[in-house]
Amino acid sequence: MPATLNSKTPDALLAAVRVAYDWRRWARPEQLEPAAAYAIWCILAGRGFGKSRTGAETVRKWINQDKVRRVHLVGRTSQDARDTMIYGESGILSVCAGDIGNQPTYNANRRSVFWPNGAQAVVFSGETPDALRGPQCERWWADELAAWKYLEQTWDNLQFGARLGQVRGIITTTPRPVKLLREIIADADTITTHGRTLDNAANLSPNALKALLRKYEGTRIGRQELNAEILDDNPNALWHRADIDKARVTKAPDLSRVVVAVDPSATSTGNEAGIVVVGQGGPLREWYVLDDRSLQASPDRWAQEAVAAYNRHKANLIVYETNQGGEMVRHVLLAKEPGVPLAAVHASRGKALRAEPVAALYEQGRVHHVGAFAELEDQMCEWEPGETSPDRLDALVWGVSYLSQSSSFAIG
Repeated sequence: MPATLNSKTPDALLAAVRVAYDWRRWARPEQLEPAAAYAIWCILAGRGFGKSRTGAETVRKWINQDKVRRVHLVGRTSQDARDTMIYGESGILSVCAGDIGNQPTYNANRRSVFWPNGAQAVVFSGETPDALRGPQCERWWADELAAWKYLEQTWDNLQFGARLGQVRGIITTTPRPVKLLREIIADADTITTHGRTLDNAANLSPNALKALLRKYEGTRIGRQELNAEILDDNPNALWHRADIDKARVTKAPDLSRVVVAVDPSATSTGNEAGIVVVGQGGPLREWYVLDDRSLQASPDRWAQEAVAAYNRHKANLIVYETNQGGEMVRHVLLAKEPGVPLAAVHASRGKALRAEPVAALYEQGRVHHVGAFAELEDQMCEWEPGETSPDRLDALVWGVSYLSQSSSFAIG
């Protein structure tokens, strides 16, 4: 403990803690809960704005001042909810640490945060909408709503369960051009706050901020991720959100073949390793995107993720691209699961030529996303032929192409 605190009396120490954890003292005005009546407070903000801190502090206010006793916390995934909304540096346990006598604890088995005053916040995710059927709440916090896998179903079940007391909720999300988010913003009972990454520059690493601006400032993806703009489709992209949305499903039919497609990365600090699971089946033998497990990690780590996806989806094989260290890819995959079926594919044509037939299938409504895959869909609808294609998109093209070898086009 610093000497300045060691020297304080218990009363003075308690007063110092209260000052340190007084959110109204440290927050920027746009991070404070609106004084006007609202049903939904929607915060559309760039990366690093302080969305998580704002959400956690709002929950803290509801518990301590508004005497709310039932809250639902909905994250993009269960892991995101735990690691960001609860345990994160700006999560609930952190911001409530100064609430002497009412500090909460998290019970993983019950997926709940408990406060000594009897309040409870239950954790849900956008991947399991049916878990929200039944439980009731007074308030809710929806984090990264625009990236939920089953957005409509999760949102509907959350709203049906919010039926106790003076119901209201907060959304903290980086915006994406999804229909539901536009409808929420347009609702008369929604108060929307817009924020940019630069608004919180004083609390961000100068080196990290400089690197982000150097890479993304002035780009379309920067306008979304840094400036929190809701963008329309890139007119030069091969894919369009309307085509993806029109063919989206919540469940795949029986599939005759499933592959895990891997676009490898050779280092843990370079591009992401694309890992996308694609199946083919149904009466029309169409294509179904089942999962996106892409990540930035070492070859050992992404190979582990690819093999896990192979087992989870009971895939027929793993397809990998040989242009980027083919022997290394084969070695790390077999090291994780000896005997796993592998198929090597080689890019003899440019990425645009490989992508165009797959984009045509989307336009025909023959490729279906089972749920939503925010990062993958952003890449698809932003990439222009001639640019370096991102790894999630590459993995998707490899997967659909491999399953389409018997169709009217072949792998390039």
